[in-house]
Amino acid sequence: MEDLIEHALTAKIDTAAIATANAAIAEAGAQADKIVGTDPLPGSPEWEAEQDTDIPAQRQIAWQLACFRIQLAAGIDSTASVMSLRRFGATWTTIGRAAGMTRQSAHERWGRRVSDMLDPYGVGIPPMVPNDDPTQP
Repeated sequence: MEDLIEHALTAKIDTAAIATANAAIAEAGAQADKIVGTDPLPGSPEWEAEQDTDIPAQRQIAWQLACFRIQLAAGIDSTASVMSLRRFGATWTTIGRAAGMTRQSAHERWGRRVSDMLDPYGVGIPPMVPNDDPTQP
């Protein structure tokens, strides 16, 4: 019995922790699919009807927002989701609303880390990211 307890207390768990986090993130995506729905199959009449509309872009942001909210509720680090939301054009106001906080609070929580990921070399944020940074003019 002591050997089992000692093993449980000293075993390397890094791989297990990463696998668990990855499974949780994948499940958040699956649950977001249930909430928002999935894209129609390419070439289908539904897919054709959405071409030249903003529905695919709206669906993508809605899916990202649902996934983000699920991750937050589950206690999963959601920085990557915030980065994706910013890349798809979501404002800090929208991200804050999804997180149940103000625009300023959302920016304070994720802004620096997201900026570092979106602009790792300091050459400028990609143009699709809205310039609604409360610290910028």
